[in-house]
Amino acid sequence: KMSVPDYMQCAEDHQTLLVVVQPIGIVPEESFFRIYKRISAVSQVSVRDSQRVLYIRYRHHYPPENNEWGDFQTHRKVVGLITITDCSSAKDWPQTFEKFHLQKEMYGSTLYDSRLFVFGLQGEIAEQPRTDVAFYPSYDECESVEKRIEDFIESLFIVLESKRLDRATDKSGDKIPLLCVPFEKKDFVGLDTDSRHYKKRCQGRMRKHVGDLCLQAGMLQDSLVHYHMAVELLRSVNDFLWLGAALEGLCSASVIYHYPGGTGGKVGSRRAQGGSLSAEAGNRHRPGRDRILIFFLPSAHFLSCFVLGALTSNGINADTSAEIGRAKNCLSPEDIIDKYKEAISYYGKYKNAGVIELEACVKAVRVLAIQKRSMEASEFLQNAVYINLRQLSEEEKIQRYSILSELYERIGFHRKSAFFKRIAAMQCAAPSIPEPGWRACYKLLLETLPGYSLSLDPKDFSKGTHRGWAAVQMRLLHELVYASRRMGNPALCVRHLSFLLQTMLDFLSDQEKKDVTQSLESYTAKCPGTMEFITLPDGLKLPPVPFTKLPIVRSVKLLNLPTSLRPHKMKSLLGQNVSTKSPFIYSPIIAHSRGEERSKKIDFQWVQGDVCEVQLMVYNPMPFELRVENMGLLTTGVEFESLPAALSLPAESGLYPVTLVGVPQTTGQITVNGYHTSVFGVFSDCLLDNLPGVKTNGCTVEVIPALPRLQISTSLPRSAHTLQPSSGDEISTNVSVQLYNGETQQLIIKLENIGTEPLEKLEVTAKTVNTKEKLYGDFLSWKLEDTLSQFPLKPGKIATFTVNIKVKLDFSCQENLLQDLSDDGISVSGLPLSSPFRQVVKPRVETKPINPQESSKVGDFSHVKTLEAILNFKYSGGPGHVEGYYRNLSLGLHVEVEPSVFFTRVSTLPATSTRQCHLLLDVFNSTEHELTISARNNEDLILHAGECQR
Repeated sequence: KMSVPDYMQCAEDHQTLLVVVQPIGIVPEESFFRIYKRISAVSQVSVRDSQRVLYIRYRHHYPPENNEWGDFQTHRKVVGLITITDCSSAKDWPQTFEKFHLQKEMYGSTLYDSRLFVFGLQGEIAEQPRTDVAFYPSYDECESVEKRIEDFIESLFIVLESKRLDRATDKSGDKIPLLCVPFEKKDFVGLDTDSRHYKKRCQGRMRKHVGDLCLQAGMLQDSLVHYHMAVELLRSVNDFLWLGAALEGLCSASVIYHYPGGTGGKVGSRRAQGGSLSAEAGNRHRPGRDRILIFFLPSAHFLSCFVLGALTSNGINADTSAEIGRAKNCLSPEDIIDKYKEAISYYGKYKNAGVIELEACVKAVRVLAIQKRSMEASEFLQNAVYINLRQLSEEEKIQRYSILSELYERIGFHRKSAFFKRIAAMQCAAPSIPEPGWRACYKLLLETLPGYSLSLDPKDFSKGTHRGWAAVQMRLLHELVYASRRMGNPALCVRHLSFLLQTMLDFLSDQEKKDVTQSLESYTAKCPGTMEFITLPDGLKLPPVPFTKLPIVRSVKLLNLPTSLRPHKMKSLLGQNVSTKSPFIYSPIIAHSRGEERSKKIDFQWVQGDVCEVQLMVYNPMPFELRVENMGLLTTGVEFESLPAALSLPAESGLYPVTLVGVPQTTGQITVNGYHTSVFGVFSDCLLDNLPGVKTNGCTVEVIPALPRLQISTSLPRSAHTLQPSSGDEISTNVSVQLYNGETQQLIIKLENIGTEPLEKLEVTAKTVNTKEKLYGDFLSWKLEDTLSQFPLKPGKIATFTVNIKVKLDFSCQENLLQDLSDDGISVSGLPLSSPFRQVVKPRVETKPINPQESSKVGDFSHVKTLEAILNFKYSGGPGHVEGYYRNLSLGLHVEVEPSVFFTRVSTLPATSTRQCHLLLDVFNSTEHELTISARNNEDLILHAGECQR
């Protein structure tokens, strides 16, 4: 029974001669394979004086039991032996030569010829001319190896041709021997050798054998004729095993004819050049094998011109020349598959032919792959899966499943291919293996990823719908993690678990999310996750996996500086602020692209050295609290000091604002590219370009040179009233004061430079707002020179600035108050103040009081008037001043003015002189304090609180 299948077998292997190359004694492995590679490069040789080409298949290991099937299919027979040995001294030579003879005896019954290559031996022995031994001084000095191999192959051809002629032309009429496979020999003991049935069997088998020899000898059309005849003979005697072999031979010869490029793997195109073929053109590499095969098709000229010798009339020697060149000799591509099916069905009848059946299935699949008949190929493969061989070793199981995977891949069954590759991977770490091969397991698992629509790049999962079966993908990723752990590589564990969490988050249950994150934290405790590529030993690079979903970011917004810190540009005298980007005022063609949106500039500026803010709207998709550590900004263009934040998001939170801050250290353009986080021990750099669902107002902003920062404090209490200026500027501080009409008070303002640049320029302006009262005299007055004498104000220094507040308002015509006062029983001749006459004299009076609620109460004396003003400080200094920038700081002033005196009655006295008249006024002190009234050329009048005097 043949025990070791060759899963790399192809139909075209039937035309090759098998040569085994083996070391004798102790030969360095590297040196042996260097010579072996050179030998195996000579894989085809053109026969002298003929257009036939010999093809050689080299092996460095071949089981002797497989050699016993050489009569059944001649390409399984070892016909050549090349041995390589180290021999440094003449005294070792006899022992070495003896080993060579022992090696020959292992394959002795089938060998056509053999060679011994001796390296290192010099002297008298090495100088003796020998045909079967070649001596070389060293592995580096052996230029003639290839020439020796060509001579060796020619000697093989001579023997092959003689055997072919000997078997094909038997003129003596002797009996034809019965060719057998090993397990048949015991069944044929005692058979009647003279029966017609037996003779036909002998003829059919020999005809099939001659077909094999013709195919090996480069006589393709001859082999087709012999195979056809063998099929007819063997079918007539129901010799199914050999009938299957004859049909397979017919298929192989037809495949060689139809597919000169080969069926074994990746092939280069071959082109006939003047009747010969280039050696390089036929180069074919078979994955998983240590050999290179080159296949050549005899030229068309030869196929049409060759002549068979005359054959005798005993059944083997019928004249077949009439058959040559007929189309029916070569099977059509469709017939090839039918004959393969028939052959495999015959093999299936024999338990001991499992390897032959399996290899035939593999050959048929390779042909169907070229014909692009995937469904039929899958049937052959399915059959191959269920062929029972002897108890296979773990290594043989791995090889079997790997080849099945490769074949499924070739016919486009990617998932099925991945399925068998994964089984091979699991076999590498089977419990029965004393030292499980976790590295091989991991490597095979990686190769299954494309079949399950998986890649190791998270970018492939960021767009569009999810591809593939998520449950299977998660299982595979878990197996990668486990294999990585058993390999002792925690960094790989972290990378694969991170990938699982990032790409499969939507498919994980709440419990699975908790389990995966706990595993991840246990691994990152030993080896934190990074943004570095991980390079595997075979050169494959695993890209980093940023956690863009932990948390999920929905929008990124760059924030302007607070109003008091925003820089303003001094207006240019020339007014050259016209954009030069386009000559058109308006263009309807606006290119909208994500890249432009990201890079568009924002209409405000940041300032060097000042804290700048970016607001992110985030949410936590996890069913538990998510702790994000070390979250900060990623920027380019300007040196930027990011000030990381730590946040804790509640389970499955809604949108949650997070503000990230940093300080630009230099000037120029700064672009916010993304953010970095540390979650579950994995450091992530999340770039906005990789987040398709993020909204942004633009990510590029200009950073202008540093400006000083001014802070003001006053001697007055803060006001509860917030002024809303018409220009929209915010007011940083509001203060309030209560004054009586006519009172003056000083407001002392401390100006502190809390920045890092000197304060060099200061301008102060005032504006009264929200008042309809008429002011008499200057409401606010100051002397800026005293303050400017303290400039430039160094960082940390304080300057004082004094403002005089003086209120003079008209409190007459408060009708309801005067009404109360006119009813107190005092009666003096004259006009009441509420008369129409008075209103004509004072036309500005409004009938509606200022505070209707307050003044509607009878006896309410709190008739307060309000004045509001804004003090604006325009300041600059440092490099920003050189570039023409300044800052504004505003102080809001809220003044409540209470009336001090009322003139309640007016009357006159009769004149005593033409030069003067007397006006009598009743003066009422409405305050709670004593006050003095001064009139020109009169004495001062002192009024107590609530007192009225004339």
